[in-house]
Amino acid sequence: MSRSVMELFDLKGKTALITGGSRGLGLQMAEALGEAGAKVLITSRKSADLEEAVAALADRGIDARWVAADCASEADIHRLVDETLQRVGDVDILVNNAGASWGSPAEDYPVAAWDKVMNLNIRGYFLLSQEIGKRSMLPRGTGSIINLASIAALGGNPTEMKTIAYNTSKGAVLNFTRALAAEWGPRGVRVNCICPGFFRTKMAEVLIDTIGEEKMSAGAPLRRLGDDEDLKGLALLLASDAGKHITGQWIAADGGVSAVVGG
Repeated sequence: MSRSVMELFDLKGKTALITGGSRGLGLQMAEALGEAGAKVLITSRKSADLEEAVAALADRGIDARWVAADCASEADIHRLVDETLQRVGDVDILVNNAGASWGSPAEDYPVAAWDKVMNLNIRGYFLLSQEIGKRSMLPRGTGSIINLASIAALGGNPTEMKTIAYNTSKGAVLNFTRALAAEWGPRGVRVNCICPGFFRTKMAEVLIDTIGEEKMSAGAPLRRLGDDEDLKGLALLLASDAGKHITGQWIAADGGVSAVVGG
C-alpha cells in the first residue's frame, strides 16, 4: 500500500548536513528539514553565529548541532566530515549552500577574488560531496544532495551587477549537479539544484539596497522578493521521499524572474 503524502515528506530518522547554515537561506532550509523530523548539523566559519542558530533551531524543537569549518578549505572539509560522522552518524541529506561573491568589472577583476569565489562556490561543493558520497551515501546506496546555485547561473546580469566569478561558479554548479546525478543515480544517490532569485540575505542586501527593493520586485511576475519561508517546501521535496524520482534537475525559486524573456 502506498504511503500517505505526509509520510513521504517525513524525515524522522534522517540526518542532514547544511553548509552556510548559520543564517539566511541555509538556516531557512535547516529549519525546514528539522521541522520535518531530521536531525540537523549546520556548519559555517563563525562559532558564535552557529551557536546562535542552533539555539534558535532548538527553540523550534529541532535536534541541531554545529561544527565550525571553512568549506573553501580541503583540510577543513575533511575535518568537518570526520566530526559529522563521529557525532551524528551517516548523512542522508547534504545541502551545499555556503557561498561567496565579489563585485568588480570583468576587466579589473582580481584573480585572488576569482579564486576565492570559485574555491567556495564550486570546488567546495565537489570536495564535500565527494567525501560524504564515498564515506556515507554510496556505501549505503542512498542519499540526497541539494546544491544551491542561483538564477545568476542562467545568464548575464543587470548592468548594476558585476559578478562574473559568481555567475560562472553558479553555472558550474548546475552542470556539476547534472553530471553527479547521472553518475551516482545508479548507486542510489540523488543530486538536485535550487536556483534562488533575490532574497534579503546578508550577501544580497547591499545590492538590493543599491538597486532598490521596489524596482527589483517590479521585475518579478509575482512582484516580490523571496522571504524566510520560500525555500522550505522545495528543500523538503528534494530531501524527502516525496522527491525520490527527481534527480539531475534544477528549479528556480525567484518569483518568476527567470520566466521573463530578456529578464
